[in-house]
Amino acid sequence: MNILVETSARHVHVTKETLETLFGAGYELTVKKMLSQPGQYASNERVTVVGPKKELANVSILGPCRSADQVELSATDARSIGLTAPVRESGDVAGSAGCKLVGPKGEVELKEGVIVAMRHVHMTPADAEAAGVTDKQIVKVACGGEGRKLVFDDVVIRVSPSYATAMHIDTDESNAAGGPKEGEIIK
Repeated sequence: MNILVETSARHVHVTKETLETLFGAGYELTVKKMLSQPGQYASNERVTVVGPKKELANVSILGPCRSADQVELSATDARSIGLTAPVRESGDVAGSAGCKLVGPKGEVELKEGVIVAMRHVHMTPADAEAAGVTDKQIVKVACGGEGRKLVFDDVVIRVSPSYATAMHIDTDESNAAGGPKEGEIIK
């Protein structure tokens, strides 16, 4: 089964409380572009992510707001600002690196929340069944452009009726594979 492969660039997920600290009381995210996952969007709002060595300006906030703050960087991004970010599934931020987020109206010091997102495939239950995979299963995915073909290992399958089927890799991974647009699950 061929699946869509999308490159997930650095981004931030914030709580409503963090959003209001960064942008002002009562502030709401505004939609710039809808993403492939239903209900998810890139907002017009941007923040600066500050680490011990330097900062990354103009980092997109993805919406809607979440129950916990999370900063998703590539390993290269994390190293460049002086952080050691663990490879984790989205939402698993306990004990991860911290940073400061700076917005136009304030800043927030995160004690944890900076991760390198584990490469993953969002799947509908029907597509998971058709591919013969289950939620939380670890698979390999073959993909890549001309002269950059490779097989990604340690890819976690995430199944939910609220998902659209697509693999997400970060910019380091995408560059290594020549910017792939589709891949094939290998068990």
